[in-house]
Amino acid sequence: MPIEIESPEQLGYDTIRYNLSESSYTDTLLKDMRIDLRDLGELTLCYGDHAGHPGLRELIATQSSSLSAADVLLTIGAAAGLFIIATSLLEKDDEMIVVRPNYATNIATPLAIGAIVNYIDLRFEDGFRIDIEAVRQVVTNKTKYISVTHPHNPTGACLTDAEMRALAGIAERYDTWLLVDETYRDMVFGDKLPVACEYSDRVISVSSFSKTYGLPGIRMGWIACRNASMMETFLAAKEQIHICGSLLDEELAYRWLQQKDRPFEKIQKDIADKFQILKQWMSAQDDLEWIEPRGGVVCFPRMKRPAEINIDRFYETLLHKYGTYTGPGHWFDSPRHYMRIGYGWPTRQQLREGLDAITNSIRESKRA
Repeated sequence: MPIEIESPEQLGYDTIRYNLSESSYTDTLLKDMRIDLRDLGELTLCYGDHAGHPGLRELIATQSSSLSAADVLLTIGAAAGLFIIATSLLEKDDEMIVVRPNYATNIATPLAIGAIVNYIDLRFEDGFRIDIEAVRQVVTNKTKYISVTHPHNPTGACLTDAEMRALAGIAERYDTWLLVDETYRDMVFGDKLPVACEYSDRVISVSSFSKTYGLPGIRMGWIACRNASMMETFLAAKEQIHICGSLLDEELAYRWLQQKDRPFEKIQKDIADKFQILKQWMSAQDDLEWIEPRGGVVCFPRMKRPAEINIDRFYETLLHKYGTYTGPGHWFDSPRHYMRIGYGWPTRQQLREGLDAITNSIRESKRA
């Protein structure tokens, strides 16, 4: 998958001065987690609970009024959760629906299995809003599941309560599943929707510590679903893949989540400040246009007049002259004159200078 080959960690962080390609908040230093680690020497490094740390699952369940720890399965990041779901629900020639653009794993794994993927494409002209009627027209009794994200990566668009209810209703009507990747749920700019799996026992929720909390290095995600039979299937799949998670990662995540309100308040303020920097820059743009995001730490602007720009030269100039990296549109099966800009990961100064580099690179790549 090109998105993995071209990811900043594979390209080399030392080759990038202004990294605007990340889809997460700033990576957290272990010392900044403010966790007392002195007693970790007493932790027995055995195989852990196959479903995951009981206390951590209990804490995750408290985000909802209707979930219990039994409805939560810990996974190695959200990516492992998505893999478990795809491999549990799909076989060759099965059908599914994916709202696109989307995170590569939501598409590449089903395709690798040999599933038939039906796309519902979000359109800039529609404000990247999901077309519920288009979903109804595509879904059939052969559809194994419908895959959506909220808030959406890479656009920052958010589902409404009415849209979530409609999608859950479709899943119930056709006896299929609705998968909601809600890794950015805590980053919504307004009131949060309920945890997705509260809408129906035909809804599966996936989330993680990676994006919102800046903790991708502890590799901690989870699946939540109120259907006990399906959760048993997911547990069996997890056991076949890696038995259980890392006890160290789960313990760190548990201790951090016990006191998350204090560090998360700082994270929210920093995201808001960086979003204002981004909005001010976009308001001065003549060559770019966007649908203003309503959550997350990414946006998906596009060049207004792509025919006037040498797109390959733009990306080459941006990286090799200005040391700035964004996520080109082809990462998301979109035209390359779109780009994902991640504004939560860099410092404020790096963000300003990276955005200026985009402006300069566009200007210098215009065709004569």
